[in-house]
Amino acid sequence: MKKTIVWFRKDLRLHDNPALWEAARQGVIIPVFIWSEQEEREYATSETARWWLHHSLIALEKELKSHGLTLILRKGNSFEQLMSICKQTKADAIFFSKRYEPSIINRDCIIATKLLSCVSEVRSFPSNLLFTPEKLLNQKNEPYKIFTSFWKRTMRESVNYPLPIPTNIISYNEALPHLQIEELGLLTNNHWHDKFHEYWEPGEKGAMSKWKEFTNEGLNRYAIESDIPFVQSVSLLSSHLVWGDISVRAIWHAANRLRDDESKEYRQSSIDAFLRQLIWREFAYHQLLHFPKIINNPLRGNFIEFPWRNHDEELSKWQKGLTGYPFVDAGMRELWETGVIHNRVRMVVASFLVKHLLISWVDGSEWFQQTLVDFDVANNAMGWQWVAGSGIDTSPYFRIFNPILQSQKFDPHGLYIRKWIPELAQLPTKYIHEPWKAPTDLLLETGIVLGDTYPHPIIDHSLARIRALEAYELIKNT
Repeated sequence: MKKTIVWFRKDLRLHDNPALWEAARQGVIIPVFIWSEQEEREYATSETARWWLHHSLIALEKELKSHGLTLILRKGNSFEQLMSICKQTKADAIFFSKRYEPSIINRDCIIATKLLSCVSEVRSFPSNLLFTPEKLLNQKNEPYKIFTSFWKRTMRESVNYPLPIPTNIISYNEALPHLQIEELGLLTNNHWHDKFHEYWEPGEKGAMSKWKEFTNEGLNRYAIESDIPFVQSVSLLSSHLVWGDISVRAIWHAANRLRDDESKEYRQSSIDAFLRQLIWREFAYHQLLHFPKIINNPLRGNFIEFPWRNHDEELSKWQKGLTGYPFVDAGMRELWETGVIHNRVRMVVASFLVKHLLISWVDGSEWFQQTLVDFDVANNAMGWQWVAGSGIDTSPYFRIFNPILQSQKFDPHGLYIRKWIPELAQLPTKYIHEPWKAPTDLLLETGIVLGDTYPHPIIDHSLARIRALEAYELIKNT
């Protein structure tokens, strides 16, 4: 009977896992996960990504065990570990899911060739995206650079239906040396992320629970409430998608099936708006594949000359949520506490760093890399380059989010601000967005001392706007 190593990577689930499905169809399954800090690069340097991975592996190990499978955990060079397992098990094949990070693509090509000296078959399967990014090219046979065009193209493509969990599972019965999850060393000694357990349940079951909660409570209101940070009308699935706790194809088809339910108002528009967000994720990987320098370098060459300011003190205040702009500070404190930041607020805080403070988007990207539980190489890079104006599909450089107006529009009663900035919680709504305009006696009455209990604005918005426009004008024609 054929023995197949299923090499788990960013597909830590049993449902819609083509590598697992095909291995089960052909014979004996040998499930393997290998952690390599040298090969993972961006994820290896992210404490939050490692935290999520650690706990998602615990969930995967438990799920596999319930089906009679033992997850073989190894650490080190992927090729060397796979060769070792091949020899120990006399495996016939190695199956795994495709990845699109530039360094991983190169590694996988080398590994796939070399492994054929040990097994007769090495196959990779698409499973973590809706579409195959290599095939989505425009009429000139070039990558898409405008999201709208990309979106329209994807609407002409079909999405494969998700596969169920295999029922004909045959496990490899001989004992193999392997590590315990704790021995992978994914968790650091910095315990600030221990609190994430209050907000997240990594793994397949946790993802399914989040999806059920969203379809029951949030999806119906998504089109009209997804920009309101205090109202929970977003899916919160982004962190589960990073490591493949849940299949994006399963989400896509489940959401489309809900179109038949006409009992709920806004359902059609909300589903369309939600599916559009999934296509943004696809667009991020489309860019990563075709423009791999997007991770650390501007895609528009003139931005190499942009006059960024190196200002560690202001960067630190932004990171800590001490800019003096409540909407920005609430977002940064939410990020530190929960490991996520609402998407609308995410754009505002990113714009504030880049355009109000003129601090490089790379500094912001690195902070998000360290603090987001949903840190994803492609999405993070695309998002920051979009805000900075250095990406391929970007907002006009003169679009500078006004953090006060954004706050008034999307948190009109200050509920989000009051939650994350308790020192401002007693301020009347009239002043919650601009506490520096509150009368002195009212500030004293509510226990607020500007410059002490809460900071003065780090910079005046009008001055920041003028300075940013001047900086962008310098590189406009270069």
